[in-house]
Amino acid sequence: FLGWNVRKHGGKLLVKPSRRNVKAFLDDIRATVKANKQAKQANLIRLLNPKIRVWANYHKGAVAKQAFNKVDHEIWKTLWQWAKRRHPNQGTRWVKDRYFRTEGTRRWVFAESIKTSEGEPRTVRLVEASDTKIQRHVKIRGDANPFDPKQEPYFEDRLGLKMKGSLAGRIKGL
Repeated sequence: FLGWNVRKHGGKLLVKPSRRNVKAFLDDIRATVKANKQAKQANLIRLLNPKIRVWANYHKGAVAKQAFNKVDHEIWKTLWQWAKRRHPNQGTRWVKDRYFRTEGTRRWVFAESIKTSEGEPRTVRLVEASDTKIQRHVKIRGDANPFDPKQEPYFEDRLGLKMKGSLAGRIKGL
């Protein structure tokens, strides 16, 4: 249902991204990479980042961490094949050094340094689905009534937490 697998295990409801949804997403990513065999690395990153962000944000309210890790691994495999295909006469170490970097504790980050229109260097890196923070839905208390003036502080606190989690709320709060 809507790309999710809804199951109840031991009295606990678990909502996960469905296998078909994950497969369809990965097929779309693979098709994008395949259609851009000759594209520059930065352009490929610009094509893939919005797709990964949208998919991960759609599933961030579910039990999706394992799915995010699987998706990241499959995308890495696709990009590794893309990079090796571009340089068949080079060794694997050369290909790794050319297309992948180490950033902090992460190795194998698909990134490239580019120059902006002002001539300043900037790094463009591929977004990872596993970087998306899982945010569960907080249920409303059963005895809460939005029309009761005594309950107003409760609903204001809920709204404050919701706004804090959104970019629009953080901008308004300044």
